[in-house]
Amino acid sequence: MAKKVLIVEDEQSIVDILSFNLTKEGYDTLEALDGPTGLQLALEQNPDLVLLDLMLPGMSGFDVCQKLRQAGSAVPIVMLTAREEEDDKVRGLELGADDYITKPFKNRELMARVKANIRRVSMVPAAPAPAPQPETPLGHRVQVDEERATIFKDGTPLDLTQREYDLIRFLAARPGKIFSREALMEHVWNYEGYVGDVRAVDVAVRRLREKIEDDPASPMFIKTKRGMGYYFGE
Repeated sequence: MAKKVLIVEDEQSIVDILSFNLTKEGYDTLEALDGPTGLQLALEQNPDLVLLDLMLPGMSGFDVCQKLRQAGSAVPIVMLTAREEEDDKVRGLELGADDYITKPFKNRELMARVKANIRRVSMVPAAPAPAPQPETPLGHRVQVDEERATIFKDGTPLDLTQREYDLIRFLAARPGKIFSREALMEHVWNYEGYVGDVRAVDVAVRRLREKIEDDPASPMFIKTKRGMGYYFGE
């Protein structure tokens, strides 16, 4: 069965282009030209991915994203934005978006993000009932319960997004090994032959550090090797 992508975008010309290219790649599409309609379709039609513009009539993309997450929806959300300000991207990720792409974008980059986010969700097993104890040590203070996709710090579970969990688990399983932003986009974001903006990695690392580090300004777990990339150390 074809995967279904919901396009929430107020410019009809962009909707038409996205729908044409997605259909050509084998996806079914749903379209909404305003925030309230997009939210309703996302909740009722259960799409496999949402392409969500930030500037929408009726309800902003930020509000649509937040309400979807509050409703318990785990659908992958890729934000579409013409803005370059990192604060917008951070805010979207904080509200539960999985990724972003800045307009104007190339179709190849967009399709890479659509495929990667849908593929990532299909690879995540259904979680069993939660258990309080971590199982597998990644470091002296950081542990992972792989069955429940939960990271523990000093025995306390952390409230991480799926992307943040994937990122810390990948790095911590290879302590001391430095990964470039491009490598992380391939291994963690699942973008094969990555093309496009690598700032998503920096935003994700920044958010993760705020949750896992004692002092995000002096990280002990997610460290930076200047000019090379990120690595796990303790």
